[in-house]
Amino acid sequence: MLNRAIVEGNALTVLALSVLCLWLRERRTARPESDGGYTTREEIEFEIGRIQSEVYRWLTTTDHRDIGLLYIAFGTAAGLWGGTDAMMLRTELLTPPADIWTPETYNALFTTHGLTMLIFFVLPVFFGIGNYVLPLLIGADDMAFPRVNAIGFWLLPPALIMVRMGLLIQVLGQVLNLVLPADAIRFFLTMREVSVGWTLYAPLSVQQPNPQIDLLLLGLHLSGIATTVGAINFITTIVYERGEGVSWANLDIFSWNMLVTSGIALFAFPLLGSALVMLLLDRNLGTTFFATEGGGAILWQHLFWFWGHPEVYILFLPATGLMSLILPKFVGRKLFGYQFIVYSTLGLGVLSFGVWAHHMFTTSADPRVKLSFMAVSIAIAVPSAIKVFNWITTMWEGDIRLTAPFILCAGGIGTFIIGGVTGVFLAVIPVDILYHGTYYVVGHFHLIVVGIIPFLMIAASYYWYPLITGRWYDTRMARFQALLIVFGSFVTFMTLLVIGGLGLPRRQAIYPPEYQFAQQIATVGGYVIGLSALLWLYNMLVSYWRGTPVTTTDPWGLKTTNQFTREWQWFEQRMMDKYDMEPTEPETTRRSYAPEAEPTGLAGGVGTVAQTVSRNAWMAAVGGFVGTVLMSGGLLTAILVGVLDPISFGEIAELVGLPASPAIGAVLFLVGGTVTWPLLFLAFSDYLPGRLLFETGLVFATLISSGFAIAFYTGQSGLAFVGYLTFVLVSHWAYGIGLTVTFQYLKSDETLRRRSEGGS
Repeated sequence: MLNRAIVEGNALTVLALSVLCLWLRERRTARPESDGGYTTREEIEFEIGRIQSEVYRWLTTTDHRDIGLLYIAFGTAAGLWGGTDAMMLRTELLTPPADIWTPETYNALFTTHGLTMLIFFVLPVFFGIGNYVLPLLIGADDMAFPRVNAIGFWLLPPALIMVRMGLLIQVLGQVLNLVLPADAIRFFLTMREVSVGWTLYAPLSVQQPNPQIDLLLLGLHLSGIATTVGAINFITTIVYERGEGVSWANLDIFSWNMLVTSGIALFAFPLLGSALVMLLLDRNLGTTFFATEGGGAILWQHLFWFWGHPEVYILFLPATGLMSLILPKFVGRKLFGYQFIVYSTLGLGVLSFGVWAHHMFTTSADPRVKLSFMAVSIAIAVPSAIKVFNWITTMWEGDIRLTAPFILCAGGIGTFIIGGVTGVFLAVIPVDILYHGTYYVVGHFHLIVVGIIPFLMIAASYYWYPLITGRWYDTRMARFQALLIVFGSFVTFMTLLVIGGLGLPRRQAIYPPEYQFAQQIATVGGYVIGLSALLWLYNMLVSYWRGTPVTTTDPWGLKTTNQFTREWQWFEQRMMDKYDMEPTEPETTRRSYAPEAEPTGLAGGVGTVAQTVSRNAWMAAVGGFVGTVLMSGGLLTAILVGVLDPISFGEIAELVGLPASPAIGAVLFLVGGTVTWPLLFLAFSDYLPGRLLFETGLVFATLISSGFAIAFYTGQSGLAFVGYLTFVLVSHWAYGIGLTVTFQYLKSDETLRRRSEGGS
């Protein structure tokens, strides 16, 4: 067996030294000496002073662009570290037995890979991109709280060190053991990486004596504080620091996604911090939050996944924002369905907190609770599908340019479609029970977190590289690297989907020999992904010194299609001020294929997105109340004739933790009919058949009546069952008509009022 600490330590050292040598070499060749190549003492002293000044500046800066670059650099370093873990995992899986690493080492790699990539790679990179470009996109001078912004970043490096301290101490112990006896350095030789899995499930995480677990929990808590601080800053900046002319109606789609992402983080990460504190108390002070005699081990799963699944959307939504921002630039069209993508983003933000228990379908949770989570887990696919359809429609008949950013966008759509569809399968309880512990889940998850998410990170780095550095990268290498990472991702994770479908268990270093060839194919694909990441890093570093300088104020030719957005306007002004350039004007311009005016929304009114949403919401609520009152008449009749048992309403109250009272359930039913269903109708009415609004309402009511019929069925049979179904259907039709007719009346009245105000 190989020594994991020595191998990974050497690999990271070689990688870091290679980057440093490459940086120094390119920097030196880019600046020839003035006296024939001999460096003078004065030049050395000047260079040392300049380095000291630069270090001090980077350590104390509060400029949003500097903080953004620090975030990106930190996230990239963490990603390379976590990627090294992944390569070591895939190397072990080349052969069926655990003959490279021990099973415990494999578990440790699995644990640290997951935590490093999810918390210290993806989120910092997206926060970095947001820090750099978001103020430029909204016309702000800086982030709302510059010093707090800097604090949010500088909390992350110590957090990562604490989480990965086990490996660092192991490496130090191996080095010290060369010169000191083992007894003198016993602590360094016994400290090891955490191997309980990245989900840290109790009771194993409570009972395992490894002190590194405590450091890991503290590091995760610190990272949660950093994320919460950053989220508050983004929300405040977007809400209060928008420049003149930037309203909710024309706010760029990336800022919308960062706003929703920050809102999710603001609710999710404090709960994770609380759960981590409870776990620390259980480990060190003998509390019983997750002990059998206390809250129970399953309580940890509830708390962890209440953070864990919103975390998936914290990682995913910024990528979709970048997709919606970058893709139109390379197909010559404005983003199709801007307003509906905004609605879908808001919908994902809300629904993300209602699906956590689909990670727990194999536990002993109440089947009725599982059923509700299954329904929401299936429904949450709809907002994501809206995004995909709008992206595809944006490309339809567009003037596509096969640049590296476009290749990555198109590849990201492909991986997300497959990853998303397989996620819908896993949302179904019987399918999840069958595949929960297999590589099918690994393939599904990684098609998103190694597909669309890193793809759009890299696409953003290419798209904004001229803006950030003033130079061009190697475009041929970039296209090759983009194709390579797309190819590697499909090979690796489609293979995992197949072997998972055949039943191969995940999270195990040892597997049956008949799966060896498939595992080798997946490992080769993983190596291709790793190679493409190194090519990207090489291109970014070398191009910083050797890239061709940008000689135009419109590097991507965005003025041709009237897509010269605010950050490029800022870039143009900077190039004019710094290099006295003339603004670049294209020979011809054309209107984008999409209409110039943004969609007016479901209410048919004008105004900002926020105003439209609020106006639609209150009109729909009134319509929902009228519809629920009409529906109640039919349901009351069904109760009187004996085909509907009122006790079933008590289950509604019981599901939300209240006493199983039919009266309380009826009140909750009224609230749901007034709030929940009208909002769902607004979100999906454009995708339902029907020429008139009330026809669409009847279709919607028919669809939701099936859910009511299943939920309130209490064993009726024969004529009672026929009567039950008839009353359910007619009552829901009454609801649909009441909802849509009232909504249509209020909408027409609102439109007439606004026209009269405009005329006066």
